[in-house]
Amino acid sequence: MKKLGQYVRLLAVAPSTRGLGFALLENGHLIDWGIKSARPKRSSQNMPNLMEVIARYQPHMIVMEDHSAKGSRRCPRIRALGQRIINEVTKRNITYLVLPRQQVKRFFSCEGRKTKHDLAKLVARRFPDEVACRLPQTRLPWESESYQVAMFDAIALGLVALD
Repeated sequence: MKKLGQYVRLLAVAPSTRGLGFALLENGHLIDWGIKSARPKRSSQNMPNLMEVIARYQPHMIVMEDHSAKGSRRCPRIRALGQRIINEVTKRNITYLVLPRQQVKRFFSCEGRKTKHDLAKLVARRFPDEVACRLPQTRLPWESESYQVAMFDAIALGLVALD
């Protein structure tokens, strides 16, 4: 988990239509996590939110889902936001890693992960003191996804990147 003789401070981000889930992992430990809310259909609010988190933590690496991967079901607004994030971190000389959703699924498949909620439960089991209390209830098919799922997605991305 070391990078060129330094501890890796990894910031995983998971943009969604409701905001930006983030997780800061350092040396394999979950240091900070949360959601920066954005009003629906205002994903432009996510960039200032992300820049605030980057300025606060000065990460060595940013990890996010590859929204341009084949089979990605992200809306065009989130895909464009993903590209803006990549452009911004490139300008700031921050290393970034984009992981296809399939890679995250494969990483957690050995533990029986089937849905996003199952993934969130696995993450909550991995960090029970930190995030178990934020685990959303299982949603019904006609309900929208809880905004907290983005935070669990970000933590999962960080764990996959550190593997």
